[in-house]
Amino acid sequence: MKTAREESEDAANAEGVAKRQKLDQSPQQLAFENPLLPLASYDDDEEEVRERSDRDRATDVNDGKLEGINALIEDEYDDEDDEESRAEQGRRSRSIEVRRDCPYLDTVNRQVLDFDFEKFCSVSLSNLNVYACLVCGKYFQGRGPKSHAYTHSLEAGHHVYINLCTEKVYCLPDGYEVIDPSLDDIRHVLNPRFSRENVIQIDQNRQWSRALDGSDYLPGMVGLNNIKETDFVNVTIQSLMRVTPLRNFFLIPDNYAHCKSQLVHRFGELTQKIWHARNFKGQVSPHEFLQAVMKASGKTYRIGAQSDPVRFISWLLQTLHRDLRRSKNGSSIIHQCFQGELEVVKEIHSKHIGEKKENGDNGNDAGNVILETSKMPFLMLGLDLPPPPLFKDIMEKNIIPQVPLFNILKKFDGETVTEVVRPDTARMRYRVTKLPQYLILHMLRFTRNNFFVEKNPTLVNFPVKNLELKDYIPLPVPKDKEKLRSKYDLIANIVHDGKPGGGSYRVFVQRKSEELWYEMQDLHVSETLPQMVALSEAYMQIYEQQQ
Repeated sequence: MKTAREESEDAANAEGVAKRQKLDQSPQQLAFENPLLPLASYDDDEEEVRERSDRDRATDVNDGKLEGINALIEDEYDDEDDEESRAEQGRRSRSIEVRRDCPYLDTVNRQVLDFDFEKFCSVSLSNLNVYACLVCGKYFQGRGPKSHAYTHSLEAGHHVYINLCTEKVYCLPDGYEVIDPSLDDIRHVLNPRFSRENVIQIDQNRQWSRALDGSDYLPGMVGLNNIKETDFVNVTIQSLMRVTPLRNFFLIPDNYAHCKSQLVHRFGELTQKIWHARNFKGQVSPHEFLQAVMKASGKTYRIGAQSDPVRFISWLLQTLHRDLRRSKNGSSIIHQCFQGELEVVKEIHSKHIGEKKENGDNGNDAGNVILETSKMPFLMLGLDLPPPPLFKDIMEKNIIPQVPLFNILKKFDGETVTEVVRPDTARMRYRVTKLPQYLILHMLRFTRNNFFVEKNPTLVNFPVKNLELKDYIPLPVPKDKEKLRSKYDLIANIVHDGKPGGGSYRVFVQRKSEELWYEMQDLHVSETLPQMVALSEAYMQIYEQQQ
């Protein structure tokens, strides 16, 4: 029998041995035993183990110690440890199991899947190796035992995940890959695909598509979510979607695979989602595209700040052209669609002649005026509206004036004089020398003074079809065996409603397959009559050249 003193000494000795054993453990072993330590890695564990084993094997071969280490392992470890090490080596070397039967496929909920938002982990906020849970729709990083997706599968009991980059589907925590044709519709929504044959036939498609909630929608005529005062972006995107060569170019990612611009790729992804016929819902959120716009514009255009669609489309087209061209002076699909050319004659009065001659500018002296002629490319034409009446009529009502489009197009007949004060006072005359395939017209409705912004309410009367330019402005003589194409049809009309400095934007667009007109304002899409298109305060228009 041991005395109480002897028993206390034995307990103290045992506690000291346990402490020494704990101190002898490596930090790596402690990291695995302590559940409070942060997750160390988010990569797939199979890839990690494979890379680590390859790296260790290469190091051992280079040092010439592989055989010695193997011999040491055989001498040191007993039979039980040998079995564990062989099992570990087999687990590291085998490939990922692929199964065609997964018992959890019935838990996939397509109603909650939304791939329009940025691909970031909902826990770590990282965009590397992100998986989407097909049960709840949340994004998680990795699928290894130390990853957030693995932890979510254990905590929530959600087992089916898709890699947002590779489109592979896995079952967690088992870790095997799922091959099942029923998941193809999810892959198509995640990454819409168009063949060149499909793109050619897209304007002949009159078939409606059905969303998961039972609503019907037309591919290409889907609403865009107004995240926060982003209607100026929505009307611009809906208008550009009617430009057939531009749309067809961005529906095929191979056309711009050489480009590294995030703005270009996000615009292409948005185009594919708008025209995709197998969406789960009848609207698209341009969230990823807006994030790319904010970054590329230095937050000039951002969520939560209203802006001008004319300024935005000008910036967007110029930025897309700059990113798409392969050389400094190269062309792009933007210039092929929208670029025209003006001949500009500038008249400078006598007080500026001395300054111009000192700067070495060449011109033609005509009395007290110097004339400068130059060629200037353009992507859109700005049209001046006549000033509204200052006084009310005898009925004490303001009459909203109207003006034909042909009257304000005379600005480009080469004879009408336009007074400008910036950068210096001059008289300008413009003449169109090259017509673009798609003509963008901009009505100068807003004028800013030192105190506030004024809006000109003048209505512009314009034809929806067969706008013949040669009857109103002189056009260049076509080359040999070329036909002068000067007749245009309207395909998009952006309208501003409300007070200057605020209000909202909507757009009328044409669906080519049936030649029907639709009014679109954010998520609201409705069919309308062609006569209603011309009864609005047009702000920007896109015309298509008849072939």
